[in-house]
Amino acid sequence: MKFAQDIVLAPVITENSMAGLADKKYTFKVATDATKIDIAKAVEELFGVKVAKVNTISVRGRYRRQGMHAGYTAKSKKAIVTLTPDSKEIEFFNSMV
Repeated sequence: MKFAQDIVLAPVITENSMAGLADKKYTFKVATDATKIDIAKAVEELFGVKVAKVNTISVRGRYRRQGMHAGYTAKSKKAIVTLTPDSKEIEFFNSMV
């Protein structure tokens, strides 16, 4: 069993993810093998909030080259976590706005 810190890796701070804060939607970079249930439990444990639903996006690695050497960047996974209306907000994102 993985720990919550191994599932939720980092917050995603972009213009689009900051626009979702008004609707209590938070975006995180998560482990590639994590399921929606794992992500929901990890966010509830780490931040003490109630999760309504989780949407995930698998991001494929991009093709990159430098001179004659070529390869792919690492694949990753993002999760958009929607909180319940009566849940408290995540304090970390409030300092970003």
